[in-house]
Amino acid sequence: MKDLAGEFRSRKAAGRKIAALTAYDYPTARLVDESGIDLILVGDSLGMVVLGYPDTTSVTLDDMIRHTAAVARGTKHAVVVSDLPIDTYRSAEEAVASARRLIEAGAQAVKLEGGAIVAPQIEALVSAGIPVLAHIGMLPQHIREEGGYKVKGRTPEEAEAIRRDASAVQGAGAFAVVMEIIIPGLAAEIAPALQIPTIGIGSGEGCDGQILVLHDLIGLYPWFKPKFAKQRADTASAINGAVRDYVAAVHGDTGMTPP
Repeated sequence: MKDLAGEFRSRKAAGRKIAALTAYDYPTARLVDESGIDLILVGDSLGMVVLGYPDTTSVTLDDMIRHTAAVARGTKHAVVVSDLPIDTYRSAEEAVASARRLIEAGAQAVKLEGGAIVAPQIEALVSAGIPVLAHIGMLPQHIREEGGYKVKGRTPEEAEAIRRDASAVQGAGAFAVVMEIIIPGLAAEIAPALQIPTIGIGSGEGCDGQILVLHDLIGLYPWFKPKFAKQRADTASAINGAVRDYVAAVHGDTGMTPP
């Protein structure tokens, strides 16, 4: 197993930002990897953008294993991290057992949601030789109880809880931490206070890196567009256009080139 803790701390010390994206299958993983991405996350966001669920809470460990294996087959250079889905790390023992299955599928590390409350799981994973990417702030696996995607850190109490979570996951041994939809000023305050990199999503530019869902970056999921995600391509329109041309050609519409 790679020394991700040492590697990522060194990156932060050198001021090298981390570029991360999600991928869920072989071709997109291969394309993203060949484009020079630093880290690929096989996110449980696949529940929405691949499997069509309303949120991540229906994703199973078997789903994650299958997609992790596909991504691993397409990746040669980037670090492959796989999400532990909901209800697969309720205890330290369960976390290690679930994570080992993802590692066997080809992941180099796992990600789990939560701060101080999951510190024992992080410690157990690291002790078992499994690198951990932590995730604090907005926690998608808790979206139903929270009632939607809400910015975190608005109140002094919430901000202090996030600071404690950041310190706790570092102390537990995480090699980096994703900070999702946290007030940018708070995220910028936390980043230099930690020795491990912070990887932001919707948390401003003050983090040590950024991560996005690939589908948001390339416009492949037009039915939902996060406000914080800058779309850099319109893949959905390209697919629509190509398919319409193909259908017209097959139907024999005048002026269309036969397939």
